[in-house]
Amino acid sequence: MPKIDAKKQVVQEIEQKLQDAMLVVFTDYRGINVDEMTVLRNKLRAPGVEYKVLKNTLTEFALNNTGHSDVIPHIAGPNAVLFSNEDPVEPTKVIYEFIKQYKKLDVKVAILQGQMLSADKVKSLADLPPRDALIAQVLGTMQAPISSFVRVLDANISGLARVLNQIREQQAS
Repeated sequence: MPKIDAKKQVVQEIEQKLQDAMLVVFTDYRGINVDEMTVLRNKLRAPGVEYKVLKNTLTEFALNNTGHSDVIPHIAGPNAVLFSNEDPVEPTKVIYEFIKQYKKLDVKVAILQGQMLSADKVKSLADLPPRDALIAQVLGTMQAPISSFVRVLDANISGLARVLNQIREQQAS
């Protein structure tokens, strides 16, 4: 009986991680040695990011209990699971940089804020610019009309000043 209780506890922990995580990525880690896995985990050591190898049976129970049973057919084989509680983009960038470097890891499927994503959509997520760059682009877009308006007003005032200066010079001569 204690073995079953321990497994129930693990399932509850996985359920909690699934509910708390903004992004969950299931990867196939076949062919990766311990040193490479350590490199990947070190790169993923950011606040709110965890990368663990989980047993499929326990993961399937947790997915069923949290309403993500549609993911189960996609996670056959060995799985290492990434849980990100904060930024969904940066961990995917790290995973795809690792794939580019070692060519051993495969992304199977992901859950982003409760929605299942295919591997292609996870790749698209990884291709997004960082959050700060996106904010800068939005702010630049919002600021552009105001800057243009200020330049137009400045041009009118500068033109008036030049005309008044020419009139003053003509009267002085």
